[in-house]
Amino acid sequence: MIELTRQYGRYGYRRIAALLRDAGWHVNDKRIERLWRREGLKVPMKQPKKGRLWFNDGSCVRLRPEHRDHVWSYDFVHCRTDDGKAFRTLNIIDDYRRECLAIRVDRKLDSGNVIDALSDLFILRGIPSFIRSDNGPEFVSQAVQDWIKAVGAKTAYIDPGSSWENGYCESFNARFRDEFLNGEIFYSLREAQILIEEWRKHYNTKRPHSSLGYRPPAPEAIVQIDQRPIMH
Repeated sequence: MIELTRQYGRYGYRRIAALLRDAGWHVNDKRIERLWRREGLKVPMKQPKKGRLWFNDGSCVRLRPEHRDHVWSYDFVHCRTDDGKAFRTLNIIDDYRRECLAIRVDRKLDSGNVIDALSDLFILRGIPSFIRSDNGPEFVSQAVQDWIKAVGAKTAYIDPGSSWENGYCESFNARFRDEFLNGEIFYSLREAQILIEEWRKHYNTKRPHSSLGYRPPAPEAIVQIDQRPIMH
């Protein structure tokens, strides 16, 4: 438990308990909480409940994902390498599974890079029903809108200043910054690209997600190989 806490310093006891169970330990949350307190580790405060915003006609603004590849969302996060030079990440999320589909990392990212990143994912996974974003120039450019429409998807732009409407991606961005970016020094862009991709794979396959019952969004499948000898 202590080793996992050192490794994942921003995880609470429930995520640590989920990781221990995934590693084969037969423990429940209550036991880990007792050990957590005994070792003097801080139990994070409960997240306050959030209200939902509604239109005057009673309809909810948020577009809810109903199945895999129903709604994808994307957004930019800004960071810097150790020499002070800025870089950006384009984070693309499957809202239903909370899976991070891709993180594109570069000094500059424009509408052409947005189309390139989506093209790669469309080839691998197919085309989602909706793609949600804010009203940044890279997302609302005519080239991006025309291309998304041409492939058969629909855009879902949030209202200006209403970042909560893109809550799944905003939540991911917060975890990305809090659990990873804030604790890393990147000495080059290439190092940032490699380490960020490693973190993305960990997030998808290992990191327990509270809204998924403390399971990762896309756990790795273990293939059992039959070791029995072949009889001739």
